[in-house]
Order: sequence, then C-alpha cells, then structure tokens
Amino acid sequence: MKLGFLGAGAMGGAIINGAVSAGVIDASDVIIYDLSEELLTQYEAIGANRADSPAELAAQSDIIVLAVKPQQAEVALSSLGSAAAFKAAISIMAGVTLAKLKVMLPAGTRILRTMPNTPALVGEGAFALCSETSFTAEEQAFAEKLFSALGIVEWMSEPLIDAACGLSGSGPAFVALFAEALADGGVLMGLPRKTALRLAEQTVLGSAKLLLETGKTPADLKDMVSSPGGTTIAGVQALEEGALRAAVMDAVERATEKSRELGK
Repeated sequence: MKLGFLGAGAMGGAIINGAVSAGVIDASDVIIYDLSEELLTQYEAIGANRADSPAELAAQSDIIVLAVKPQQAEVALSSLGSAAAFKAAISIMAGVTLAKLKVMLPAGTRILRTMPNTPALVGEGAFALCSETSFTAEEQAFAEKLFSALGIVEWMSEPLIDAACGLSGSGPAFVALFAEALADGGVLMGLPRKTALRLAEQTVLGSAKLLLETGKTPADLKDMVSSPGGTTIAGVQALEEGALRAAVMDAVERATEKSRELGK
C-alpha cells in the first residue's frame, strides 16, 4: 500500500513517524509532497520518497492523506488533479465536511474523514473516524490499523465528528490549562515551579492511565482518593464551588459549535 501525504507538518508527520515505527508501513512506501524543503529532506533521510507536485503524489499513491491546513484545502486539493480520481483519500482537516471534500476532489475519489488530536505526536492520540465512508472494506481495515498505531480509534457518524473535535480535538488544550493551574496551586503552596510542573504533569498522565487500564470511571477514581473528612474532598468542594465541571462542559460545547460553524 503506497501512502501519500499532501502535507507533512505536525499531524501529518506524527502519522508518518508512528506508522513507520509501528511497522504498519515501510518508509519506502511513503510519498510526500510539502512546500517545506526541510521537511522533505527530513523524511527522505528515513527512506520516504518525495513527489515534485501534488499531481505526481496522487499518481504514485494508493491512499492520499490530506494533511494541509483547512484554509488551504480548496487550492491544495484542486492541485491533485485527475490523478486522484478513483483513489482513496483520508482527510485529517478539521471542519472540512464530506460534502466539501466531494466538491474539491475529482469524481470517484473514495473519502474517509477523520478527526485526530495532538497526543498522536507521542503515540497516544484519539482518532474519530467517520462511518459514512466510500472506502472499501480493505481500505477501512488499513485506516483503522494505521491510526490504532498512534492511539485509539472510534468510528462515528459525521454529525458526531464535530463533538469529537470539541472533546478530543480541543481537549488537550483544556487538559493543559488544568495541569498548569494544578502546578500554579503547588507554587502557591511553596513548591518550586519545576517540581510543581513535574508533579502536575505526572499526576495527569498517571490518572488517565489508571482510568484506561483499570476500566474505572472518573467517579470511581475520585471516590478512591476522597477519604471521609480528608484533604481531597476539601479540594473537590473548592472545584465544585468554582463550577469546574460546568466550565469544562461549556468549553466542549463552544468548541463543538465552532467546528460546526467552520463546516458550513
């Protein structure tokens, strides 16, 4: 399977590196077109191939990963030309709907829309894959294997992709804000900044891993740590007084609505 990348920036690069490292695809089967000579040279060094134009990329690829910025989509996708017709294309562009992709790509192009998130850069991503796809069963299986090498995969209908964008797409920023606030609290209480950051980051990582690996719910974990009359429940009370849960739910809602707006 020849995998072409129209764009090899942060997310495109994460997919390339993750897929090659996991053995899902050989570097020699990766073709890249990008405006950055530095990126092309970087991936040629690991055995990937460069295309001199988007049309050449499309001609050489079995599956084309559309990894350009959404605002560049119309120009970039039109440059693929007729070579993309009847090929498979995976879009990782936020807010670019299937309807828009069908207009931008040649007739007959098989399309899979996905919503990745930035933890894919360290192999811990969350990928929402659109179940309304014209991919063949073999291509769907390959896509699932590809993205599973970089994290978890959830298939869903396209109307839910915006909600995934609001939750897992924007979520890393929300978690980063919480981790920063947690560290700030430690500094307020006398911890050195470096120590507070390390403790906060490891606490976020360890808590997520505990939830994923034990199957416990967030409520279960909260109850495990909250002894009657203890320190944790006092802190939980402060978070409830500050309406933490309502604020996070509002953040996901607003991010979802923004994604819906971009898709119109």
